[in-house]
Amino acid sequence: MAPSPERRPLLASDDQSPDGRDDRDSDNAAPRSRWRELALFTWALVATAAVIVLAVVIQHSNSTQHSSTSPAAVSDSSVAGGKKTGSSSGGKRNLVFMVSDGMGPASLSLTRSFRQLTQDLPIDDTLTLDRHFWGTSRTRSSNSLVTDSAAGATAFSCGLKSYNGAISMLPDHTPCGTVLEAAKRAGYHTGLVVTTDITDATPACFAAHVFHRMQGDEIALHEVGHGPLGRTVDLMLGGGRCHFLPKGTPGSCRQDDIDVTKLAQEKYGWNYVDNRAGFDSLGLGKNVSLPQLGLFATTDVPFEIDRRNMADVYPSLSEMAATALAALEEATKDTEKGFFLMIEGSRIDHAGHINDPAAQVREVLEYDKTFKSVLDFIEKSDTETILVATSDHETGGLSTAWHAPSELPVYNWHPTVLARANASSEYLTVLLLKHIAETGDKEESLLRWINDELVVKHLNINDASEVELNSIASNPALAIQLFARMVSVRARVGWSTHGHSAVDVNIYSSGGRGTEKIRGNVENTDVGKFLRGWLDLDSEVEDITKELAKKLGSKAPSQKQLEKIEKASTAFEADGLAHGGFESGLYGHLL
Repeated sequence: MAPSPERRPLLASDDQSPDGRDDRDSDNAAPRSRWRELALFTWALVATAAVIVLAVVIQHSNSTQHSSTSPAAVSDSSVAGGKKTGSSSGGKRNLVFMVSDGMGPASLSLTRSFRQLTQDLPIDDTLTLDRHFWGTSRTRSSNSLVTDSAAGATAFSCGLKSYNGAISMLPDHTPCGTVLEAAKRAGYHTGLVVTTDITDATPACFAAHVFHRMQGDEIALHEVGHGPLGRTVDLMLGGGRCHFLPKGTPGSCRQDDIDVTKLAQEKYGWNYVDNRAGFDSLGLGKNVSLPQLGLFATTDVPFEIDRRNMADVYPSLSEMAATALAALEEATKDTEKGFFLMIEGSRIDHAGHINDPAAQVREVLEYDKTFKSVLDFIEKSDTETILVATSDHETGGLSTAWHAPSELPVYNWHPTVLARANASSEYLTVLLLKHIAETGDKEESLLRWINDELVVKHLNINDASEVELNSIASNPALAIQLFARMVSVRARVGWSTHGHSAVDVNIYSSGGRGTEKIRGNVENTDVGKFLRGWLDLDSEVEDITKELAKKLGSKAPSQKQLEKIEKASTAFEADGLAHGGFESGLYGHLL
């Protein structure tokens, strides 16, 4: 039976008739058909083999070329784009890690629009940070979806999750080695630069190991070298003198009689400066002799919106960062290893806690300025250097939109309100408390003074309601939040909390070898693992962790320690009208 046309063999002769019969002599046609099939099969086999061979040759050529030019194969003496690059297994290098404490994505939108307005910039103008956006980080701690700075910084320093409050300690109360400690052990120089208390959670997590962030007195000892590992930091600049001065000394907040500044100088060789003149003597890093300790405020350096009017008293974040970079570069110019430097824009977080948008935009702008200065340093440096920056968490639940419950949504917000404010709500609270202490003003006279001397003069608000003014006059302890609310409401800036939120935060980077590992959305611990991995410190971190376990043990805090922590925590809350906000020691020269 002849095959149907639909089932004809693939190589069947076209001379076959529709009914299946050959029009030519069948005896001659059969041999020709078989030879044709054999020829076509042979041609197909040869062609396929040729294609496979050609593909192998091309792949081998590309692989050889790639391996000879990949970053891992470039020697330390090679030059890429005018800069030396180290191999993944060696080579001199520097790592700058920046933390924008409390800065979430909305902070960038707020600050970008504010900058465009105040500097008359086009709408497509962006912050330096915007141009180096790299990815996002998830922030939860081991015991909460909303982290605090201690657990967040432990994720960066140790590359591991821990509980809220932990200072480089794990959930089982065992210590974990940090990237800074490992860097020092491996021969790198190290530094910490902050605008908060140098014993605060973020800097503490790189150079101390205690059960809770409130153990500031013990943290100060660890940071200068009086701890389980000896001295691991070469340079510290920031605030926080109170934890370094003995109890009873003006400006002290220690609970014992230890003079940590004296101990640091006499036992561990630190050079110490504690005022603007002392900072200026460092010559922006040209006259630094390591180890160098600089504590320029009793607690925190004032918000940038206020500090700019007190520049003769306090250095800025960008000034301290420039000093640290220059000093560490000079110290490592003839060494085989470079440096590790952590820079924190600490008080973005405090502005979020207070819900003060006018203070926050100035803090973010100063942080952005510092970020750019680091990029400029990298551009000029002959040593391979990368910059990685991120936040430990977002603070305040900031939103660039707000409407009153009785209104329909308003599709706008007003940066002009923030631009008119020339002082933080924190500073206004200091002035208010000082005025009340000196005059004892009450009722009408106090209301007029608050309106004329604080609200109109410093916030440039001319329509304060009687309810707003009465609230401040009758509740001075809450004034810091009430002043901030007056600004936020008029600017139509919203806040959902005076604490932290669980929103993912941004990662920024200068780019460079290996930084693709933290692109996209990653865990905060991935950032920490990258830091130590990029400096080839994994084995050093493990060794230090084992050493710490032997020296500090793995037991939970005793009842006595818990009571001490609780006492410190209570004192902290009593001194502060908002967590991380106003403290009695701040702006001490005014009180």
